[in-house]
Amino acid sequence: MNLNRLSLSLLALLPALASPAFAGQAPGAASAPDIAISSKDRVYLSDQSSNTVSVVDPATEKLLGVIRLGDQTPGNLSPLYKGQLLVHGMGFSPDHKTLDVVSIGSNSVTFIDTASNKVKHTTYVGRSPHEAFFTPDGKEVWVTIRGEDYIQVLDGATYEPTKRIKVPNGPGMTIFSPDGKYGYVVSSFTPEMVVIDTKTHKIAATVKQGSPFSPDLAATPDGKQVWITLKDVGKTQVINARPPFETIATLDSGAITNHVNIARNAQGQFAYVTVGGLNAVKVYTTTDHPELVATIPTGEMPHGLWPSGDGTRMYVGLENGNALAAIDTATNKVLSTIPTGQSPQGMVYIPNAVPSGTGTDNLTPLGSAGDAVHLTLAPAGAAGIATTVVVNNQGLVDILQAGVTGVEPKKAYFLALSNNADGSGPLDPVAKFMGNPAGAAIVGAIGPLRKSVEGTSGNPKRYLVIAPVVDDKPGTPIQIQR
Repeated sequence: MNLNRLSLSLLALLPALASPAFAGQAPGAASAPDIAISSKDRVYLSDQSSNTVSVVDPATEKLLGVIRLGDQTPGNLSPLYKGQLLVHGMGFSPDHKTLDVVSIGSNSVTFIDTASNKVKHTTYVGRSPHEAFFTPDGKEVWVTIRGEDYIQVLDGATYEPTKRIKVPNGPGMTIFSPDGKYGYVVSSFTPEMVVIDTKTHKIAATVKQGSPFSPDLAATPDGKQVWITLKDVGKTQVINARPPFETIATLDSGAITNHVNIARNAQGQFAYVTVGGLNAVKVYTTTDHPELVATIPTGEMPHGLWPSGDGTRMYVGLENGNALAAIDTATNKVLSTIPTGQSPQGMVYIPNAVPSGTGTDNLTPLGSAGDAVHLTLAPAGAAGIATTVVVNNQGLVDILQAGVTGVEPKKAYFLALSNNADGSGPLDPVAKFMGNPAGAAIVGAIGPLRKSVEGTSGNPKRYLVIAPVVDDKPGTPIQIQR
């Protein structure tokens, strides 16, 4: 055999055997291999208003159907109701075979087989759980019980409760370091994040949050940083993922800063932050001094997001758009928008979720949950959009949600209906709310609202406005419907 030829062959083979320089996507480690997008992968979104899980094939960019976990309103208000309510949080097992779905209103974690879309088990936990994630070794599931002050630990195989970990009041979410050593837990009620040793279940450190309300966080695959969102003040905080866990930076990301996640590609490692008030995703470097590199318009109120298995895409749920946006991470542009269920909140991307077959068993069509009215509000004569509104069809009634910006912090307002397009005349209040420290709010209401805002035979069209509270009545509107 020609030794020179053998040597050249081995040299040619080495790059193929070695891990790619930019391998490894969240929540995994940077050393993990990338997995190219295929129809074996799935994107899952938790649809809070329709109580469904939307299932998307990222390769064909199509909604395959939904997993129905509960009924729409008012059927889910019955004392005899047994379905899930306010489907919200998501996680998945390290072997990619199990999806977990948290429902806030029914205090549950539902475990679903990714290959068959069939519910395997439902565990009921404490008041208002928010998110649930498997430990990297798959042995435990940590459920943040946001309505109380602990993490409920479940057995990763039986899904039964095993112990509680006491944390500051209102834990919002847990994410683990890529090596599995630490669990990082933010709070939605207390300005403290805690770092927990996963072996001892003891708190190893406490980190001051920039505000009391953090709903989401992500750990970088290189194990160096933790990014947390501060929804009430419109900021994003970057923390050293290793002792002494000091804050590296606090970024002004914008009103209704929702979720954060990480993507690694040929250009490096980047943090993507959904900013609902801007209807955009902001992209930052994950260097020692993070810098903004892109602001990507996405559609109505981006919320949850997750990278593809190779980091070439970042998928973003549009809460008021009832859709999924796919971002090309090389160009930071939206490539497609895919319809989903109502009010998507959390979401995950699971590579190789369906190793064989079509993976469409036990899915149902979206049906009437795909019906919605989308509106925007802004000050009279102003450019741009201040508030996005979606009115979701629930059958007998509708669920309205408004992502409000451009109001004064700690000031009371009404979302109201006017008979006139310019907002003049008597106003009928729909919901009362308070501006948060960033001058924003998420406002909800239930009623036969589509008939009002669309206008039908016998129902003249009416127009949404935002007006300050004056003597417990609506004052002069500051935002009117476009």
